[in-house]
Order: sequence, then C-alpha cells, then structure tokens
Amino acid sequence: MPRPQQQTITLTIDGREVQAPENAMLVDAASHGDVEIPVFCYEPKLGNPIGACRMCLVEIEGIGKLQTGCSTPVKDGMVVHTQTERVKVAQRSVVEFLLINHPLDCPVCDKGGECPLQDISFGWGPGISRFVEPKRHFVKPLELSPLIAIDRERCILCYRCVRFSQEIAEDYQLVLLERGAHSFVSTFDGHPYVAPFTGNIIELCPVGALTSRPYRFRARPWDVEDAGSVCTLCPAQCNVTLTVRDERVLRVLARDHPEVDDGWLCDAGRFAYPALGGGQQPTAGPVGADGAVPLATGPPSAAAGRHGAGPEPAAAGPLAAGPGRARVGPGPARVGPGARVSEPLIRDGGELRPVSWQRAIDEAIQGLRRAGSRSGAIVGGQATNEEGFLLARVLREGLGSAHVDSRAAGTLPLDLQRALGDPRLQARVSDLEFAHAVLVLDCEPIIDAPILDLRLRKGARRHGMKLARAASSDPGQLREALEGLSAEGQDGAEVVILWGERLADGPGGSEAARALLGAATTLSLADIVGAGLLEVPAAANGRGLREAGVLPNAVAGLAPAPEEGMDALGMADALIAGELNALYLLRADPMSDGDPLSRAQPRGELPLRALWDQALARASTVVAHAMFLSDGVREHADVVFPAQAYAEKEGTITHPDGRLQRLRPAVAWPGSTRGEWLVIDELAAGLGLELGIDTATDVSRQLFDAVPFYAGLTLEEIGGRGVRWQERPQASAYGAALEAGGRA
Repeated sequence: MPRPQQQTITLTIDGREVQAPENAMLVDAASHGDVEIPVFCYEPKLGNPIGACRMCLVEIEGIGKLQTGCSTPVKDGMVVHTQTERVKVAQRSVVEFLLINHPLDCPVCDKGGECPLQDISFGWGPGISRFVEPKRHFVKPLELSPLIAIDRERCILCYRCVRFSQEIAEDYQLVLLERGAHSFVSTFDGHPYVAPFTGNIIELCPVGALTSRPYRFRARPWDVEDAGSVCTLCPAQCNVTLTVRDERVLRVLARDHPEVDDGWLCDAGRFAYPALGGGQQPTAGPVGADGAVPLATGPPSAAAGRHGAGPEPAAAGPLAAGPGRARVGPGPARVGPGARVSEPLIRDGGELRPVSWQRAIDEAIQGLRRAGSRSGAIVGGQATNEEGFLLARVLREGLGSAHVDSRAAGTLPLDLQRALGDPRLQARVSDLEFAHAVLVLDCEPIIDAPILDLRLRKGARRHGMKLARAASSDPGQLREALEGLSAEGQDGAEVVILWGERLADGPGGSEAARALLGAATTLSLADIVGAGLLEVPAAANGRGLREAGVLPNAVAGLAPAPEEGMDALGMADALIAGELNALYLLRADPMSDGDPLSRAQPRGELPLRALWDQALARASTVVAHAMFLSDGVREHADVVFPAQAYAEKEGTITHPDGRLQRLRPAVAWPGSTRGEWLVIDELAAGLGLELGIDTATDVSRQLFDAVPFYAGLTLEEIGGRGVRWQERPQASAYGAALEAGGRA
C-alpha cells in the first residue's frame, strides 16, 4: 500500500496553537507544541495503543469524561487541557496507584537515574502515599532468559514487553499470568525466553522490572558516557548507542533510525559488546595449539610511526587479557582462548610471537615486495570503505596486482554489477513495510539481516503487504513467484524484491542476476516510487567495498579496472598452483565458519575449508588483520596486525540501500592497536607508494573524490543519520559513468 499522506491540522493545547499531523495520537501531537503528556504503556513502535496505564488522561472540550491522550487521534480545531485540576488529580491518583506495590529500591535499581517512573513520580505524582499496607512480594530476581533478569515486584503491568513478544517479534512467548495484584510477566510454559530479539524488552520497560544481566550493577547513568555508532556485525547496520565507562563498552542500546532499523536491535548486536574495546573478549575462539599464548616479556620498541604514533608503550602482551584471563603460576603468564589481539605478531620458529610495530611492518613489506604482482588481497565486511579503498590502491599501484576482492559469491560481469546498482532500481528498507508485495529471493532475513525480518512482519501485519519466497535454483518456483508478482504489480503497485548475494554465486550466478534484472524490467520497478531491488550482501559492508573499488574487475566508482584480476576463490586456486605467492587478509578469514567466504559454492571437488587450508599453506606470505586468533590465522598467518572493533574505528560504511553511515571512535584502542588505514599507509610507504594522507578524514576525502556519485560528500553531511547517495544530485554521475564504461 502507498505511504500514508499526512495532512497538517491545528489544535489548541493549554491555550497554545499546535500544528500536528491529522489523526496523530494526542501524546505525539502535543510534543509538536513542546507539551509533555506523561505515559507508561504507550510506545509508538508497538503499534495501536491500548490505554492500559491511564497516566495520559487529559480533558478535551466537548467530551465529558477524561480521555487517554495515547489513544485519542487529533482533529482540526480540537481544544485540549492538560493542566486543569481535574487532570492533575487523575494523574496524581494514577501515580499513587502504581506505587502501591512498587518497592522503594531506587538506590539499588539498575534503572535508577534513567527511569521514567522516577521522572513521572517527581513531575506528576503526589509526593506522598496514603497506603500503609504491606506491599506484594515475589522471589527476585528471576532469570527470564540467560540475558534478562526480571524483578516482578517492580512491574507496573504496562504490557510493553508482552506486546513486543506477541505483536512485533511474533514469538508469542511472553504472557501475563494470574490476575489482579498477583499478575506477573512470564513465559507461558515457564521456559526461558529465548528468541532473536529478546533484548528489546529491556529498553521498552519503563521501570526496573526487566534488566540486562550482563549490565546488572555495572554502572550508574552518571558514571557513563553515551557514544553513537553503527553496528557492523551484519548487513542491517543498525544504529546503536554505546554506553562507555573507563574506555570499556558496558552496554549497547538502539538508536532509533526509521529508515534503517526502526528502533530495534537483534540480540547479537545488543549483547556482543564484550568484544568491543577495553580488552574485553568473547567466550569462544581458539588462540593457540594448547589454548594459550605467552604474554610479551621483552622491552617495548621506541620506533615511532609515520603519523606521530610516538614510542610504543609497554603492553601486557600480544593479547589484551580481560578479567579472569591471565593465569599466575610457574613459567610465563599465559592468556586463555578468545583473548583480544592488541600487539602485532609475526611467525618465528613456527609460532606467532609479539614484536614491535616496526618489525611487523618491515616483515610484511618484505613479503609483499618479494611477491610483487603475484600478491592478492581479500577484504572482509568488517572493513570500512576507506580501508578497502586504500588496500586496493596499494595492490594496484604499489604492487602492480589486480587481484583484490570483497565478494564471497565470485565476480559478476561489470555491466551486471552496475545495472543491479542503478539508482532508479534501489529500494529503501522502509519500502519493505509499505510495498504492496515483497519477494524474498535467495535470502533468509532472520539470519542474514535480522532486523529486516521485523520490518517484513510489520508490513504484513499493519499494512497488508503480501510476502512471497522463492529460490533462483528452482526455476519453476521462481517463475510462479514472478507471475504472482506481475499480477500484484498491475496498475503501478509497489513491488520490492529482497535478494541475497548468494543468488549470484556459483556457475549460474550471472544468468540468475540477468533473470533478476529481467524481472525488474517486467515489473517496471524503475518507474514506480517505493518499488525496486534491495540486496542483502553476504558481508556487513559488502556494498560499500564494491563501490570503493574492492573488486577484481572494477576500481572506485565501479569504473572498469585497467586489468581484471582473480576473485577470492580464484586466488585460492592460484595459491595452490603457485601462481600467487602472497595473500593479504583485511578482516577476512576464509577458514572461519562465520566468514562469508566459507559459505560460497565450491568450484571443484575440494570442500572450501580444505581448499583454503591448502591455499594458505602454499602461500609464502600471509598478512592478516585480526581482532582474535582463529584457527586459520593462528596456523597460516605470517604477520598479524591487531584490528579495531567498530567502536574504535573512524570511517564510513554503506548500507545495502546505499546510505553512507559514519563510524566514530567511542573507546580507546586496546594495547598498541593502530587503525587499519594507518597500517596500510605505512605499508604503502615502505613499498614506495605515497598515498598522501595524514588523518582518517584525508582518506574519506580521497574516497569521495574518487567515486563520482559520492562527489562533494563530507563527513559532516553524513553526520549521525547517514546520507543515501541515490538521493543526492550527484547520483546522476552513476548513469554517466555507466555510459562512459559502455563506450569504453
């Protein structure tokens, strides 16, 4: 269905005229006039209001009874009063009623200092209570799930968590049990609440009834600082707020962006923060053959970097050991599995050992120089646009190699790659919600980009969006789905095709991509506003790296490369055959089960893991940027540079719908970690290539100048909300570049 057209009306609230969208709920309309109406149960993201808490009672002229502001749509000429004595008495009574059984444990409650109940009690409450009877008591706290604790005494029965479970995530696990004062939130069968989006109920809870178990008793609001960032764990690229204390990320919260995440987070993005900064680490990931690596014991190097990095500080060791990791006893201190790499390592005597930055860089330069044009590079989705852009320059200009890739699904012909990225064909994430029909093609949203699953459910539930699924490997199923969409798409109805990168994988990838473009032409997607294609890349920043030129057949801006190189699997075959000698892995690990390269379609008889095991073993030099030592890096890397988490990075990434978003450092780099762009610049200088950069901003400026449809873009313009390049005037340069490429 088309997006609703909003008409502006004028109403009067407390004697002042307020302009607001027609049929907006009174609570939201009042905010347009800087009038606050207190609420507990109301949350616009949850859909239709239920008026459960009665905190938002107001007086409307012409209506005898007080009305709930959360469920009353505004009309032109409406006159509302929020400060009359009648309203104040009602609001004070509601607060007093809610506090009858609410414990006075604010000093030990995790919500203290950021609690809506505290704020509303102070601003609208009576200040005293007439009740002297004993309060209700429950056993507390209980584990609602492995990650969430519930304190039932604090619950005010606002229904927010239950509504999220039943109406947003649609897992239908949370319910209210018992009746009256004995009511409490639980799962229907008493089992733990385990689902992909459970952490959202922590943020939804307006009191301290639902709290994060990892964050419990860790900090107070006045102890921490908030920093905005973008999660790079999957292509959804949700906007987040990082809670930071003493250079450690203690919590991740959603940062509402209607065009990206709709204000929700998956549990992976919310609870994976132990890996972000401050020497924290996850609980898995082998580090050495015996599960431990010796800590560094030698003196620090005094070598300074090219960008004024200064003397290298003495560090605890190559791996930043978090709490409980270091073991004290006879022999050298050791670090357990999963510890964070915070110093450069080189292979010496068959083992990775910590060294100074200068020695690690020299070792990498020597290996790459020996290989020369027989070098290759693979860039993973955790890398920024700037990092991929610089590494591609080093390979092409510094080593004379065209072998650079960021796609797990292999190389598409450049004309197909450009056509699939045509600005006229690009759908937005919000189009999934308002489209008449959506075809999910070779994609599993709940796994590939979980937040998109919630958007699809919202579209089907609230707007009647029709959903179809198909696989390109089943021509009959695909044909049937397309015929159904053609019927749905008559008379200009919006149709969105949500397709996964795996569609273009394997020998038939090009044919499948051409069939997708044919379907887009048949449905006239380029001519209908709100319709189009939306790709889910295999890696978080897959789209941005391609546009930055990290492809074997294209340079920055998807312009034709002077020489076409090998794709990732081609590099593996070439390493085995001895045609390549060196491989540079920038946030890529083809032997890790979590890397998209490990899930590509094999081209030969060898399984992918065996293929990459042989390829890396045959390479004379393997340089890797890694946060943690996986099996592949530990066994095959000759030089390991410590990598940054997204909370430590400076740069940009590109959302699947073309929105450039900015990463900013929120915590200090652990140990002697350096930015990837800085390390690449050091390597380029050693190879005789001056990149002409001094700061991360310089790299961004070079990237924006090199990509025609990014022209004139600045980091300030991107800001905290991002910029979709297709909506800028410079997007016309994309078509001009395609025409120029076609003539060439």
